[in-house]
Amino acid sequence: MRGPVRPYRVLGAATAAALAVPLLAAGPPAGAASDDTALQAAFSAAAHRWDVPESVLLGVSYLQSRWDAHGGAASVSGGYGPMHLTDVPTALAESAAHTGHAGHHADGTEDPRGDTSRPLTPAATADAAPTTTAAHTTGDGTLERAAELTGLSPDELRTSAAANIEGGAALLAAAQRDLGAAPGDDPAAWYGAVAAYAGADTQDAAEVFADDVYDVIATGEERVTDSGQRVVLTPQDVAPDTATADALGLPHAPRDPNVECPRTVSCAWLPAPYEDLGGGDYGNHDLADRETSQEIEYIVIHDTEATWETTLDLVQDPTYVSWHYSLRSSDGHIAQHLATKDVGWHAGNWFVNAKSIGLEHEGFLTDPDAWYTEAMYRTSARLVRYLARTYDIPLDRQHILGHDNVQGTTTTGIPGMHTDPGPYWDWSHYFALLGAPFHPTAGPRGGIVTIAPDYDEHSPEFTGCTGTGSTCAPHGSAAVRLHTEPRADAPLVADPGTHPGGGASSTGVNDIGARATAGQQFAVAERRGDWTAIWYLGAKAWFHDPARERTSYDAQGWVVTGKDGATTIPVYGRAYPEAAAYPPGVPVQAVSPLSYSVPADQAYVVGLRTPGEYYRAVTFDPAGHQVVRGEDYYQIQLGHRVAYVRAADVELRWSSRR
Repeated sequence: MRGPVRPYRVLGAATAAALAVPLLAAGPPAGAASDDTALQAAFSAAAHRWDVPESVLLGVSYLQSRWDAHGGAASVSGGYGPMHLTDVPTALAESAAHTGHAGHHADGTEDPRGDTSRPLTPAATADAAPTTTAAHTTGDGTLERAAELTGLSPDELRTSAAANIEGGAALLAAAQRDLGAAPGDDPAAWYGAVAAYAGADTQDAAEVFADDVYDVIATGEERVTDSGQRVVLTPQDVAPDTATADALGLPHAPRDPNVECPRTVSCAWLPAPYEDLGGGDYGNHDLADRETSQEIEYIVIHDTEATWETTLDLVQDPTYVSWHYSLRSSDGHIAQHLATKDVGWHAGNWFVNAKSIGLEHEGFLTDPDAWYTEAMYRTSARLVRYLARTYDIPLDRQHILGHDNVQGTTTTGIPGMHTDPGPYWDWSHYFALLGAPFHPTAGPRGGIVTIAPDYDEHSPEFTGCTGTGSTCAPHGSAAVRLHTEPRADAPLVADPGTHPGGGASSTGVNDIGARATAGQQFAVAERRGDWTAIWYLGAKAWFHDPARERTSYDAQGWVVTGKDGATTIPVYGRAYPEAAAYPPGVPVQAVSPLSYSVPADQAYVVGLRTPGEYYRAVTFDPAGHQVVRGEDYYQIQLGHRVAYVRAADVELRWSSRR
């Protein structure tokens, strides 16, 4: 039998300072576009009209929106359409429900610290959290300027994808002229105008945006948009003239020595406060010495459920909670708040907090088009690759977790656990950017599946995006729905932790009770026609997986089952040491099995092997902190959330089905 590879780890805003330019001759009448190529034709016509290289126009739009129109909805930074033209006053009027939001750590009953030995300060509530009444933007609104340049109405620019593209092309042409450069078809000469389009307030952030655009141009892209339009950017070998960005006159922000970010991203230091609040209370994180004291095993992906300004206000409040990095939607700019060696209070599970780095992404899980932008995905992926290399963290879904994958520490805490970044976070695209795309690793007898629906084509119905019971607008999703039988009208599998008292799982966008998400791996229980069953929360769960349109990849790997003679496998929400491991003076932390009943003959995929650990940190002075270690656990993919089993309670085996 093969063993673990190494000890304990088995396993935006478009803002150009533009001068008015005359309309150029209309684009060539290329003939009527077919229904699914009209958007491509609009890019071509706008590029021709404004004498902008089509590859540049396509590349900028891809970074802003991946060519999606988002049904006319505005982003969190007040941007509209494929070119993300900004009109903040209108966006605020249309999305008043999001203004003044206190941030998702103030929602529900989850204690973000997740450690009952030191209760979270009562001040860290929605009532105490600062709020904002304006969507963030990195510059003046550009939609009005685009209207002046094109003669199109603001309403057209907001609602018509073709008009929006026209407006973006006009802004790029104006920026090129403002920089003293002539328009033309050489994409290498447009680097400065592309950097201006980012609307960034520093040269570094503007150049990161431009570099990403030219990376898209070099690699090429092709996809079907949210409106069913097929758009293609053919790869081009372009060496951009980066010196053209110098004329922007933006300041070069010196990189703070505290920042832990790759050089290829825009990253600033905005520290969270470590403050003694008196009476034994302190906030909003713990000083530590990771990885000397403990290994960092996880990176946890969150969304903010708030605008950028609110997010930064909250993390600088000593009575609130903390995370390591925030990422801005419009351009992917990163603010670092904690040294990675220190412990943030973000995941709702102290075991995970003590061994993780938390990344908050500006956005709303019920409104992904406000937006999980390509610019943010790309800088986030660069940051995660950097952190994974630094701390030897495997790039898989057992170590790169969503907040919605973090288990409650006890049964009573499970219903209050958070559900971000939600079913609309594109995990497959994210892992492709990480350089670790999901792919088959075995044939159908490998015994494991990796969940992998086609995000753009896969749009299960969700409810609750705009109100209780409301049906969410159709949208691509990384999640597959799980049923008790191999048919679409069968009941959803039950989750007694999320729905105590026998409540049923639902299609709610925040209900993770019957959901598996891209990249997660599960042991195969059965296959029947177009359906595959997996072991999930102690039951057999079926998802639609037709051979002609698979929503999973076959895989193989390590799984655990119960020991011979056992009837069930106890599962835990945290891997705390056994009582005998605690030294004198350190109170024993209770670790009781969760309410899930997992039969011993079922198999669950192993993510990592870890010693039982408890980081004792209940005082302001870190000199009194201790790490207690005990017997080993395995992390398993129990359901949508991970869980832990004692190594002594299970058998480890290779998954190949016999």
